Amino acid sequence: MRELHDPERGLNSPPDPPSGRSASRRSIPSNMAEYAVNAAKPSTPGGPLPYRLACLCDLRDKDGRLLLLKRAKAPNQGLVSPIGGKLDVEHGESPARCAQREIEEEAGIHVPLDRLHLTGLISESSFEGKGHWLLFYYRVLGPVWVEPRDMPEGRLDWFRRDQIESLPIPESDRKIIWPLVWKHEPLREGGRPGYFAVHIECVGDRGQTLTWNVQQETPAL
Repeated sequence: MRELHDPERGLNSPPDPPSGRSASRRSIPSNMAEYAVNAAKPSTPGGPLPYRLACLCDLRDKDGRLLLLKRAKAPNQGLVSPIGGKLDVEHGESPARCAQREIEEEAGIHVPLDRLHLTGLISESSFEGKGHWLLFYYRVLGPVWVEPRDMPEGRLDWFRRDQIESLPIPESDRKIIWPLVWKHEPLREGGRPGYFAVHIECVGDRGQTLTWNVQQETPAL
């Protein structure tokens, strides 16, 4: 579910007012802002993999269909996943603000921050052997409407839940992320989704083997 959409473009609208394996440890600088900026930079050959921060945005229409993007660019070229993109770490962008900006840039609609519900926190170690990811999965509360269309990033369209399994989607989405999303769906109309935190380890030279551990869950309402 990674989306390489670059956050440098910004918004056309003004900003809103004021989730049991052993692992090697590496030190983290005390200046976390500096760490986030350095983590976003490409790794050097033989050096540590970069750690990237991104959001994913779950939008539904009045019939419960999901807005998904069939990607025209690498990575995940030709695969289908939610819209989203990287946090603008150099300017201290918050995850929710990133989700709001990506929705506006890619879907063309403005969603207030109070309609963004953090449903999942997904950490991926050594994705494709190229980097680590921390993904904030936001569900937009209430229905929205976006016209299906082609754009530089790919084809944006609506899909029923029962169609997703037959779509070309990343294996991590098929095996791990979508099942967790379905498990934490609201229990009634107008209810709130639950929450999950999952850590995924991508094993092998290109991270082709997946192991995962759900570290925290909160039931839906």
